[in-house]
Amino acid sequence: MLNPAGEELWTVEGPIVSFYSFPYPTRMAVARLANRQLWLWSPIALTSELAEALEKLGEVRYLVAPNKLHHLFLTEWAERYPGARMYAAPGLAKKRPDLTFSAELGDESPSEWQNEIDQTVIGGSFVMNEVVFFHRPSRSALVCDLIQKHDKSAFSGWRRWAMQLDGVVGPDGSTPREWRATFNKRAVTRAGRDTVLDWNPRQLIVAHGPIIRENAKDVIASSLAWIG
Repeated sequence: MLNPAGEELWTVEGPIVSFYSFPYPTRMAVARLANRQLWLWSPIALTSELAEALEKLGEVRYLVAPNKLHHLFLTEWAERYPGARMYAAPGLAKKRPDLTFSAELGDESPSEWQNEIDQTVIGGSFVMNEVVFFHRPSRSALVCDLIQKHDKSAFSGWRRWAMQLDGVVGPDGSTPREWRATFNKRAVTRAGRDTVLDWNPRQLIVAHGPIIRENAKDVIASSLAWIG
């Protein structure tokens, strides 16, 4: 269930969820910090088996929602781990007033993980921004929806055609085309993208697509070339 992804980093595959009738896979990343506290990126559906595996690993302490879409399972995590702190991407707290967030994520990592995980906001969109993370021990960039590389075989009929047209299928998958059009402040977007490239990540973990084990910097640069 916990798939090793590098030094003190694991991934967990979750269930398929429906997004406007399209089947979307889910993936969570788990980083174990130096104090054995667990940092969870994009928490997936919680099961007793998953909880048991995590509790053997350390203390579930930080629940991180990297954008305004990846929040579906936060309630169940908060109920099981009331001592965990939740962090929201810009705009999510307004969307989910039923949840209590400790802080909104920005370009600076909170003190709780600043020595091990860097972060930056890819902004400039009037619809949705995303917080991208860099796990230093494993040299891994964590990108949620900004880069999507879906398996073409997961779709059929008009859905496959639509996903290909949207530019989010296969090795050349990138940001959905309709989302790209909302980035009207490209200087802001480029600044965030350049920060990610300056991290010089070796590995790229995305929520929707295969994990890129090597040459992540080049893959990110190519996938986000549309930014200019």
